[in-house]
Amino acid sequence: MTGKIIRDLGEGLIIRHAALGDEQALVDFTTEIHSEGEWDGVGLEAWVRDLVSGDGPTFDTADFTIVENTTNGEIVSSCCHISQTWSYEGIPFKVGRPELVGTKKAYRRRGLIRQQFEILHQWSVERGELVQAITGIPYYYRLFGYEMTLNLSGGRAGYEIHVPEIKDEQVEPYHFRQAVESDIPFVEENYERGCRRSMVNVLWDDALWKYELTGKRQYNINRREIYIIENNKKEQVGFIGIPPVKWGKNSTLTIYEITPDFSWSEVTPSVIRFLWKKGEELAKEQKQEQKMFGFWLGETHPAYLVTETQLPREIKPYAYYLRVPDLAAFLKTIQPVLETRLKESAFANYTGELKLNFYRDGLSLSFENGQLKTVKNLSFDELENSSAAFPPLTFLHMVFGYRTIDEIKYMHKDCGTKDDLTAHLLDALFPKKISKVWPIS
Repeated sequence: MTGKIIRDLGEGLIIRHAALGDEQALVDFTTEIHSEGEWDGVGLEAWVRDLVSGDGPTFDTADFTIVENTTNGEIVSSCCHISQTWSYEGIPFKVGRPELVGTKKAYRRRGLIRQQFEILHQWSVERGELVQAITGIPYYYRLFGYEMTLNLSGGRAGYEIHVPEIKDEQVEPYHFRQAVESDIPFVEENYERGCRRSMVNVLWDDALWKYELTGKRQYNINRREIYIIENNKKEQVGFIGIPPVKWGKNSTLTIYEITPDFSWSEVTPSVIRFLWKKGEELAKEQKQEQKMFGFWLGETHPAYLVTETQLPREIKPYAYYLRVPDLAAFLKTIQPVLETRLKESAFANYTGELKLNFYRDGLSLSFENGQLKTVKNLSFDELENSSAAFPPLTFLHMVFGYRTIDEIKYMHKDCGTKDDLTAHLLDALFPKKISKVWPIS
């Protein structure tokens, strides 16, 4: 049984929802388009099967779109939409995540992705999602209104010589066991504490943690094996997350948190030793080399400060693409954050209008005694006497703490402010801040 038709594209092509009967065809299509090796293909297959099953807390089988050639039943293009909730300085907002976007080579340059993105974006509107976020190849998603404007990954890495040794007479002070369902409250508490270091983060509830621990297939490429760190008194110290499919020659962890009762400098050497050992096990199982280990914990993390000699190689972050179709609605959602930032700045009790020119349209923010009274989108005809000008989408760099106004001016000569006061006001409202996002997959 096939899914309901969404659009007839003509020439024998339709866009439709996926159905359970599409599982194997979607696996074959996805691995053909996206796989970069045998074990990458294993991980992708597991991810697709998990998504198609509809067992995930935020995803349904029909959240896949399929472009089908009805003359032979072939899937020629596909993508999916994973709903989730993120947080901006503690304020939740809904996000739609397009993923697994691809088209067979013979069918490219026909606008098939554009047609599917129109559908996914409409789903986002219907679900009250203010932002869409996607990871992907350079430039491409700019074609659909996205801007690369939030850190993605990044970390520190070392080699076998950097693994801290433990002397023969010493006892390993910390140990690791796989997390079980009863560990969810502990994991959730420490994850949320770590999120306070990040301006934007993702909200994980009990259902999502349970699905991560017990619901996903073993080799799902986006799954993390969660390990609880314990000391020799069996006290819970923290937790780490390791991908089940090895990243080439590198063994990595992508999440690492400890409680305030323990020290990063004391716990981290044991974490490195365990990570290296786990990497050797995965290398043997998956017929990979084991040459490196890494902490893929974003641009900054407390563990980096105590491992400069163990993790000497820095890997700069890539970036998430973000799309905010109604910027006024998003800024109204984060209004309490903007007012708090003003209150704690030199612009406390500010009264005035901040009129932003995006060249084809714009935005107006009106303040009264430090309170944001109105936020509205502006048409092209309303842009006269603007306070500042930003080329389209570049203002998102400020909204998401990715760049300062001076950095945007340096990159774009057509970005400017009418005076220095406006520039300082913008930096007060939208300060540069680090974010580390672990999205729902």
